[in-house]
Amino acid sequence: MPGTVEHGKIESFQDADAALRRVAELYDIAAGHLRDRFAAFAGGADLGGRVRACYPFVQIRVQHEPRVDSRLSFGFVAAPGLYRTTLTRPDIFGHYYREQFRQLLKNHAAPLEVGVSDVPIPIQFAFPEGMHVEGNLDPERLHQLREFFDLPDLSLMDDSIVNGTHVTPPGEPEPLALFTAPRVDYSLHRLKHYTATSPDHVQNYVLFTNYQFYIDEFVRRGHEIMQPADDPAVAEYRRQYVAFVEPGDRITWNQAVHPGREPEGERAARLPQMPAYHLKRADGNGITIVNIGVGPSNAKTISDHIAVLRPHVWLMLGHCAGLRDTQRLGDYVLAHGYVREDKVLDADLPTWVPVPPLAEVQVALEGAVARITGLEGYDLKAIMRTGTVATIDNRNWELRDYREPVQRFSQSRAIALDMESATVAANGFRFRVPYGTLLCVSDKPLHGELKLPGMANRFYRERVDQHLAIGMLALEIMRDYGLEKLHSRKLRSFVEAAFQ
Repeated sequence: MPGTVEHGKIESFQDADAALRRVAELYDIAAGHLRDRFAAFAGGADLGGRVRACYPFVQIRVQHEPRVDSRLSFGFVAAPGLYRTTLTRPDIFGHYYREQFRQLLKNHAAPLEVGVSDVPIPIQFAFPEGMHVEGNLDPERLHQLREFFDLPDLSLMDDSIVNGTHVTPPGEPEPLALFTAPRVDYSLHRLKHYTATSPDHVQNYVLFTNYQFYIDEFVRRGHEIMQPADDPAVAEYRRQYVAFVEPGDRITWNQAVHPGREPEGERAARLPQMPAYHLKRADGNGITIVNIGVGPSNAKTISDHIAVLRPHVWLMLGHCAGLRDTQRLGDYVLAHGYVREDKVLDADLPTWVPVPPLAEVQVALEGAVARITGLEGYDLKAIMRTGTVATIDNRNWELRDYREPVQRFSQSRAIALDMESATVAANGFRFRVPYGTLLCVSDKPLHGELKLPGMANRFYRERVDQHLAIGMLALEIMRDYGLEKLHSRKLRSFVEAAFQ
């Protein structure tokens, strides 16, 4: 085929860094070829035929029954066989790929094999900002795009691997990772669209919130952390975060780490649907917060896409309706179970699948509440309750004859009601991303305390700052755990992909 990049030979590697360098080389050749050919196409040149370049792959051939440390939650395959995955954007995933390669080489007496797959790279995905590459083409040239280049193919982007429904055709390799390269690329481009920040800014520790007040406080803290401090302990804390990124990829640099370095980029003139902000560390283990807005659809959408970046944990930090008379406005709710009436994940994760609490996350959240509030033991119970959170898709459920839902919530032992938490937790379970929920009671509709402007504004001023501080501290506590402790075996299925 004219314009096609040849596949070349499959090479074997016993070193993770060497394997990664080869993957990056193959990807750069393929994506560079597509970008060059597209530039010629956009300029009106005759390409002489169809242009194609394919993703690199990595695979491992395991000959014998694996014998690995049973305490591990990732980094090994379940049985002898050939396992393969396509790879993309080593500039973003280099650190992640290196760790997965290292674990495979450590746990199996077999080399990694790197080559070029037969899965074509869609022309849009060859560009980091690629969803708009066709914007400057005239209508006739735009109509011809499909004749010369591969376009995104949804049949290559389904979630059957993570959903546990994938069936490998006879003679084909088993999946080595939860996501194929086209599925990853699709989400990378959607993330830019929804958050107005580039996906390479997303950090390994993620907060989801459903109120702008949390974002306002995070922005205030982010800019404060970028400034030097006289107190040695405060200065040391701030130095770990090297930059703060806002929608539009506006980067503010930490002046203690990069003295005199001016901010880069422009803030987005108009905020996107789910704006993201990033408090960055050099190792990627900083904190990202996303305002997902209201409702389970947004919660599913953004977590579907952030999942491809393989964060180490995500937390839902938002407001809820307290369902018990003994709760007060401002009390905290630490979820240890969920009533899933959000409906958006029913086809991907049936409602009969339990979404369990993860001990490591629960302990970190409870510890953070104790440290920020100064309360411990029995006194802590005065402001925080652990229990079931019910998540529904009807914001105005109070306007129904609510005797029936109230009876069901009582039978479930629910203590709080919201529209996002179960979705975030269930998608964490589905994508093998450790998850947790800490909510704050902002109204008690069953007891006449409705969320009205005066009450809400007073509550927000008094509680949001503390709640955000708890969430950030919990993530920092979990960052100190290490991956072996944080990534739980509870999230593994019977036959699991090796990449975490």
